[in-house]
Amino acid sequence: MKNARILVVEDQEDLAQLIKDYLEQEQWQVDVIHHGDQVEAFIQNHMVDVVLLDVMLPGKNGMDICRDIRKTSDVPIIMTTARVDEIDRILGLEIGANDYVCKPYSPRELVARVKVWLRHKAKPCLPPVLKLDTDSLKVGYGDSQVELTLVESRLLKKMMSQPSRVFSRNQLMDAVYDDGRVVSDRTIDSHIKKLRAKLKTIKPDQELVHAIYGCGYKYEES
Repeated sequence: MKNARILVVEDQEDLAQLIKDYLEQEQWQVDVIHHGDQVEAFIQNHMVDVVLLDVMLPGKNGMDICRDIRKTSDVPIIMTTARVDEIDRILGLEIGANDYVCKPYSPRELVARVKVWLRHKAKPCLPPVLKLDTDSLKVGYGDSQVELTLVESRLLKKMMSQPSRVFSRNQLMDAVYDDGRVVSDRTIDSHIKKLRAKLKTIKPDQELVHAIYGCGYKYEES
């Protein structure tokens, strides 16, 4: 990710300059802050892609800075620390940090860690997808799920197997009832109605099973 902006918060000026030199070799824009009291105002007024944040700083320490940044921003934060006893708190996400590096560290290692978080940030945020579990007879979307009957599960599985394809009632009957029993169109319509109502409980803003007049039904995320 070229042209990324990295904020280095480090009170040791020689170390901060060394880090800056290595990061700039990657064609990244690098800003350096030596005092803890200046960090939050900088982040509020500038677009930053990754923050390298030392724990021990004059003014406000890195732990408190990290906690306060997290109140308004999800920018990736890599903590740098020379104190081993702080690592458990950092790793436990108590302060909202994404990663940590122990001093003394290799500048190349730091560059590698920054690249990881830049790649992570560059990934598109994909929306959740509808997931059908035919074993548990549940369908889920994001953090929500609802239980289905066996018939409803089979109906949904058939339609999801070929999204946008219109299945006739007879085709759906054959997929649902594998024992050759004779059922009416109204039976399928009744099951579809109940299935659609259940899907609405986990995805209320979108119709997923569509009725095609005179033809049948299809699954499609419109």
